[in-house]
Amino acid sequence: MTSLFNTIQNYKPLSQQEEYDKEQMLQFMRCNKNCLERENQIAHFTASMWTVNAERTKTLMVYHNLYNSWSWIGGHADGMANLCAVALKELQEETGVKYAKLVSEEIFSLETLTVDGHMKKGVWVPSHLHFNLTYLAEAEESEELTVQEEENSAVQWWSFEEALKVSTEPWMIENIYKKLIERSR
Repeated sequence: MTSLFNTIQNYKPLSQQEEYDKEQMLQFMRCNKNCLERENQIAHFTASMWTVNAERTKTLMVYHNLYNSWSWIGGHADGMANLCAVALKELQEETGVKYAKLVSEEIFSLETLTVDGHMKKGVWVPSHLHFNLTYLAEAEESEELTVQEEENSAVQWWSFEEALKVSTEPWMIENIYKKLIERSR
């Protein structure tokens, strides 16, 4: 976990949102040894993959059943400190993409996300925070896509403009997706 702490500590925030979120993450890590486990019901780490085509004009999204919205790809650390590997694994599992090219192992973006309480597999999951690190990958639009039915009901490429329209989460559109699109160009 020392490596993850150092990676976050060395990240240069590109906005005020990232400055605050970075400090919140580091403070939480100092005080919570189980910050990589979802058993920590206050907050835990997650990783996302912002996946774009080679021309950087489209992004790959999944229709997330829990949020009833088109969203980026990602998941829980579940004890893994290599969040870049977590993001890549989630990309493969949620979309079927096998040949994505990781643009860099460096953090592309970081953000603190709120998760409302919900039922999962018959168990109540209380409201909590996701300390999320985002990475950037390129993939071929021609690669066969598959749906991970347990969490998603569709996978599709969208132009950046379309992606902002198909998401039904205003906070994500304004604070995350617009930021990622701008950085992708």
